Amino acid sequence: MPRDRPLLGIGLMLLFCALAPLGDGIAKVLGGVVPLVVLLFVRFASQAILLTPLALRRGPQLSGRQWRLMAVRTGLHMLGIGMMFTALRYLPLADAIAIAFVMPFFMLVLGKYVLGEEVGPRRIWACVVGFAGTLLIVQPSFAQVGAPALLPLGVAVCFALFMLTTRQLARDVDPVRLQALSGWMASAVLLLGWLISAEALGARQFWPDGPVLLLLALLGAIGTAAHLAMTWALRLAPSATLAPMQYLEIPFATAIGWMIFRDLPNGLAALGIAVTVSAGLYILWREHRPAPELGP
Repeated sequence: MPRDRPLLGIGLMLLFCALAPLGDGIAKVLGGVVPLVVLLFVRFASQAILLTPLALRRGPQLSGRQWRLMAVRTGLHMLGIGMMFTALRYLPLADAIAIAFVMPFFMLVLGKYVLGEEVGPRRIWACVVGFAGTLLIVQPSFAQVGAPALLPLGVAVCFALFMLTTRQLARDVDPVRLQALSGWMASAVLLLGWLISAEALGARQFWPDGPVLLLLALLGAIGTAAHLAMTWALRLAPSATLAPMQYLEIPFATAIGWMIFRDLPNGLAALGIAVTVSAGLYILWREHRPAPELGP
């Protein structure tokens, strides 16, 4: 294991916070011209191809239980990214990402009621406040586009379950190897789905032109680089240091959304973003206070 290098870890997390919404922005650009299954296939196939050289000879063979957990994790990952890419066809970039940041609240509730973890009333109230902030973001989007505004909530549920499953695997499986194997598993499923759907619908085979092909390559490379940056950041700096920084995705997403699409959150959505971020940071602060000072 590499020794702690907090400044490098913080720099890598900043890189993740910039790359992740940039990848989502590219997916939003492509969403109107590229079938969803193609976007997902490119995203996961790039992950598999780019990470496989780094994943060779990284640990023992996986057990049957680990393969089953990986299948569940991969399914959740595909579903979550698929819902986010679909939501981006309808919602401003910053709004979609901010709504999905209700995920920490879902994780806290799942930890309490599924894993039996200790969660005090202050954290529960923070979840309620954070969810109310998320509804403030959803409301104007729902008024404009209807049900697709709820898709980022589904993304949050998927990724909360994805993170809980990852916790079970990360104890025994190298994270780079985990990402590579998951990429190959998802690619096989998506390729099969692509072929079946094209045949069933009698659709003309999709083949990208030059600019679209370049954007697809960037989507795959940026998505993989973002996950690698986060993985290495967590290996070089404590999670307590890095977790609050993930909320920097929202200002990065706002800036990218304005530069590419000239979209900015309206007043109600901006208030909801502020409430959601404040509640999330409060939960992180409560989680990482020194043990002797922990209250309910």
